[in-house]
Amino acid sequence: MSKPSVKEVWSWLGEVPDPEIPVISLVDLGIIRAVGWDHETLVITVTPTYSGCPATSLIEMEIERAIYAHGIEAVRIKRQISPPWTTDWITPEGREKLEAYGIAPPDPAGGPQQCPHCGSRNVERISQFGSTPCKAQWRCKDCLEPFDYFKCI
Repeated sequence: MSKPSVKEVWSWLGEVPDPEIPVISLVDLGIIRAVGWDHETLVITVTPTYSGCPATSLIEMEIERAIYAHGIEAVRIKRQISPPWTTDWITPEGREKLEAYGIAPPDPAGGPQQCPHCGSRNVERISQFGSTPCKAQWRCKDCLEPFDYFKCI
């Protein structure tokens, strides 16, 4: 089997969902930092959302599973924690997917600018802590729906 191009591998990785937010891919989340070949071994560099992320091992297993499914026999996951991941690395498509799923995407202003359900700007924080360490719990005062906000990091 000939080696697939790096571009093709990126497209495969673009189909691997984040285990905590399955609507967004690992590529859209921005944690896949590099893809390349080291002789016959495919090397994929991953930067976790934070160094203690409990999903890191699962993410690495899912990457390997996806790559092996395409017939690649040798893959190495390289974990890179510097520079640290930032929400700036989430792609524009990833931000759209989060919002369509009902999670307000990160905003440098420090909180969601509008409700992902109804679009109202009349929102309030319920708790700084959400269903995962990356999210906070917010509520819309107009439609009364709670929603997660992906914290800016």
